[in-house]
Amino acid sequence: MTQTDSRPPASSEQSMVQPPSSDSSSQGFRPVLSNGRFIILWSGQLFSQIADRIYLVLMIALVAGHFQAPGQPISGWVSAIMIAFTIPAVLFGSLAGVYVDRWSKKAVMVVSNLARGLLVLTIPPLLWIADGQKIAIPLFWLPESWRHWQYQPQEAFHVPLGFVILLVQTFTASTITQFFAPAEQATIPLLVKRRHLLPANSLFTTTMMGTLILGFAIGEPLLGLAGQIAHTVKIPWDMGKVLVVGGSYTIAGIILLLLRVKEKDIYINTERPHPLEDIRDGVKYLNDNRRVRNALVQLIILFSIFAALSVLAVRLAELVPGLKADQFGFILAVGGVGIAIGAAIVGNLGSKISSLYLSLWGSIGIGASLILMSLSTSSLGLTLLSTTLLGLFAALVGIPMQTAIQAETPSDMRGKVFGLQNNAVNIALSLPLAVAGIAETRFGLSSVLLSLATISIVGGLVSWYMSLSSVTRPNKVDK
Repeated sequence: MTQTDSRPPASSEQSMVQPPSSDSSSQGFRPVLSNGRFIILWSGQLFSQIADRIYLVLMIALVAGHFQAPGQPISGWVSAIMIAFTIPAVLFGSLAGVYVDRWSKKAVMVVSNLARGLLVLTIPPLLWIADGQKIAIPLFWLPESWRHWQYQPQEAFHVPLGFVILLVQTFTASTITQFFAPAEQATIPLLVKRRHLLPANSLFTTTMMGTLILGFAIGEPLLGLAGQIAHTVKIPWDMGKVLVVGGSYTIAGIILLLLRVKEKDIYINTERPHPLEDIRDGVKYLNDNRRVRNALVQLIILFSIFAALSVLAVRLAELVPGLKADQFGFILAVGGVGIAIGAAIVGNLGSKISSLYLSLWGSIGIGASLILMSLSTSSLGLTLLSTTLLGLFAALVGIPMQTAIQAETPSDMRGKVFGLQNNAVNIALSLPLAVAGIAETRFGLSSVLLSLATISIVGGLVSWYMSLSSVTRPNKVDK
């Protein structure tokens, strides 16, 4: 691959409106499944995603086994873990992309997986060393909602040192993940031809949703089985459970060692990075390239809707006959199945339809699914149907838009752009988590779902119009 291969062709402004060539060799999953280098990347993603999904399940198991007192709610402990897991995504997402542009993508992916594997594998001995030790923290440093951990009124809150270790490990592992994500996204266009990016992203999306469903569904029994096997063979501490997660990260790193990216033939900037200036360059690129910016906006809207739905699903499960509030995960899993079905459809047939119209139909379909969902609270069948359709139409938006960003962004800007995307998406995932529950309590579930439907339809129409107009008005970077 040469330098010129990494940039979109001169006629790329037509690519979002006109479908790709109908050449059968460029359609479906066959071309990417026969690409050995892509299979290596995909396999590495599979093990890395499994580890990511089960990581939080592992943390909850360790908290329950080591720190939660009898009769004490676990929510406070888990909230602290979730905060430690989320903060790096907001703080370092854009910064990580700056360095990814200057480093070998393969090296970033290998080192990040091996480093996370090592971090996880060191947890049991560290917990053993810290057993019984505590750290005193003044109570005024802590939110009121966390002070229920301390049953005796004192001036200081005594936190187990082992729990602090879990927080530090989680924060560090999440920080490393911020480097892996843009490096992985930037590598796909280096391995796959432009006309095969759509099925490649479909496979990645299917894998992501599959591991999301399986991770939360089988994470706890899998860790329990690993713990029983470890106890039988007399492996000390919690090493059996930890081996599942740490081992998956390590396997991902070893698999990615086999990857040949040929980055010496493409742009690798060895100049010392200037983070703030480089982030500004990424923002300026997004401002100048309307097609990439519009695709990013649609992804932000999509992830915001799904983040809100993850909160609203609890109330929905409470209202729907045949479900209980604590079974909300079943609704989300059905949505994941819909996304997997949509990804398969896009991967096989998406090359015959322009990504611009796929995203428009997807946005309208999401809106229609949310409207149906608002009317189906008295029927389990309609709820599951609307959730499945929601996932299916989400794939019609997410996969073509992610593909458009990969195809339109030159190689020397991909790290910055994907870092900014990672940052924006994580913020989009975080804010609705805080707002959706409050809005549902005040305005009702149906009103919130109808508002999300309006946002999806209006956002899709506006993005479609702006992207369509960019065909006749070239981007500043095209001039």
